[in-house]
Amino acid sequence: MKKYLICLLAFSFQTIATQDIKPDFDIIQKPILFDQQRKDLTLEYMQAHYGIVQDEPTIKPTMITVHWTVIPTFEKTFNAFNSATLPAARSKISSAGALNVSSQFVIDRDGTIYQLMPETIMARHVIGLNYTAIGIENIADGDSLPMTDAQLEANTKLIKYLARKYPIDYVFGHSEYQHFKGTPLWKEKDDNYLTEKNDPDAEFMGKLRSRLTDLKLSPLPN
Repeated sequence: MKKYLICLLAFSFQTIATQDIKPDFDIIQKPILFDQQRKDLTLEYMQAHYGIVQDEPTIKPTMITVHWTVIPTFEKTFNAFNSATLPAARSKISSAGALNVSSQFVIDRDGTIYQLMPETIMARHVIGLNYTAIGIENIADGDSLPMTDAQLEANTKLIKYLARKYPIDYVFGHSEYQHFKGTPLWKEKDDNYLTEKNDPDAEFMGKLRSRLTDLKLSPLPN
């Protein structure tokens, strides 16, 4: 635990330049385990998939990816992300590396915002773009658990806050990530590593984008 806290503090100091920008809403700090194993696996992933070699698994955020979990509760989502290594059940993506999936933020169904990782530490949540993308997961599945109005409000507040801290050019749903293939932003080295996603639904993303027009975001590549 002591080693983990030292590691987390070191990561926090790397974002000191933006720490003077504070949210005017609550963000509950609920850090997942980021021990030496997870750090090493993240660095390995960055090198293998993006050709990025560096001493710390830091990113420079320029985009935000919005997801839904298909996991019914925050507690189960936290437990799914907490391990450093990918569980056996994720066999479809295990060939791309042992690093577990995660995201920097999770928004519960009542709009409660949890921060699981520092914003400038890489999380595995979107193929080809993790090196520059902050991930926001929402407790929803688009079926029995549709996205809620409270989640729409929370995503809006969180994204506007992050856009004040970082030069965010793009906000997109996980289902839209392949728009970046063929652009300079796409760094995935394995052409066969792709997944088809449907989250969040187009209606939710339309509502979210209508609330973010003041950010002057770039349109998605064709």
